[in-house]
Amino acid sequence: MAAARPALGRVLPGSSILFLCDMQEKFRHVVYFRQIVSVAARMLKVARLLNVPAVLTEQYPQGLGPTVPELGAQDLQPHTKTCLSMVPAVQQELDARPQLRSVLLCGLETQACILQTALDLLDRGLQVHVVVDACSSRSQVDRLVALSRMRQSGAFLSTSEGLILQLVGDAAHPQFKEVLGPLTPDLPLLPRKQQMPFQLPRYSGRIHPGI
Repeated sequence: MAAARPALGRVLPGSSILFLCDMQEKFRHVVYFRQIVSVAARMLKVARLLNVPAVLTEQYPQGLGPTVPELGAQDLQPHTKTCLSMVPAVQQELDARPQLRSVLLCGLETQACILQTALDLLDRGLQVHVVVDACSSRSQVDRLVALSRMRQSGAFLSTSEGLILQLVGDAAHPQFKEVLGPLTPDLPLLPRKQQMPFQLPRYSGRIHPGI
């Protein structure tokens, strides 16, 4: 079977990794923090079901606290860091997986650690898939501009639902129902009039007719 062309941004379980960035106690005041963590927790659950590895970072935990328990990542050993990018802290995880092509990126804050992580990964020739409903910032202006910046640099912007469907691939997959689960409630992460640096189609909140 021919390999997926990088420009298409296909996501396959055997060549993907989930990055969970800095979802820590001191960030609870960030806009939509609870919703962001909930979506990231769903991504982690799916990653486990499909044997997609996951890595977790904490930014200066002495000051910003530990990862929040709601993420459900207690079995992951956090990589502590002071650098905004996750990459220096998790370089060994990347080096240990020569088959790696795609990084699914969730966490905080979009204009800081998410952006710099994405740029470092792109610079290493990896595909970056930013889970837009699992990334936020204190300022939604910062968030939207950072998403546009990453897209300009070559990152793919997707939703958790879209990436999960790519990973499972087929309704005949034995874990399809368990992986898909209930539809994630639509989050108010886009301006109502879509006044943003890039245009997205209006989202109805439903993926499949009849669901």
